[in-house]
Amino acid sequence: MKKARLPKDMEPNPNSNFKVILGSSSVARKKILADMGYQFTTMSADIDEKATRKEKPEELVMALAEAKVVVYEGNIREKPSSKDEARHYIKGYSGGCAATVSSVVITNLKSGIRKGEWDKVEIRFQDIPDQVIDSLIEEGNVLNVAGALIIEHPLILPYVKEVVGATDSVMGLPKALTERLIKEVL
Repeated sequence: MKKARLPKDMEPNPNSNFKVILGSSSVARKKILADMGYQFTTMSADIDEKATRKEKPEELVMALAEAKVVVYEGNIREKPSSKDEARHYIKGYSGGCAATVSSVVITNLKSGIRKGEWDKVEIRFQDIPDQVIDSLIEEGNVLNVAGALIIEHPLILPYVKEVVGATDSVMGLPKALTERLIKEVL
């Protein structure tokens, strides 16, 4: 009898013989890392992300080393501070384009080798109806993410016209970049 094989993306990760510590409390990052086949613990630093300032989004995410920012018309958008700001952000995306800039920093605690890199993804939107925006705001999840941007949400997904790059990067943890950096530090 032939043993059934799991699809490649569901096979256990061959690198799971080392301990992984995720330095983020992001639910999306936890899910992505688990989906990649890693067992991990979470140790999130209690830092004020807004106290760290850089002019370029690529520099900011590397400085935060665990962050994602949204860039819209050249301006960095972090987590909205209010429902009105979230509404303003989402209305701005309607019929337009936004970009996310994420970073991954991997440190091998035994050797001290550290590698990091940023990843950018562009998202193009169709017109987003006001009632969809209102529903997203009332639900509240958009208040907890950079730029009030959750492209995988069932309410917003139909209005995503195109994603140029990897969706997992938009969600905060680019899989391919993470895998490559892990291999480089081992």
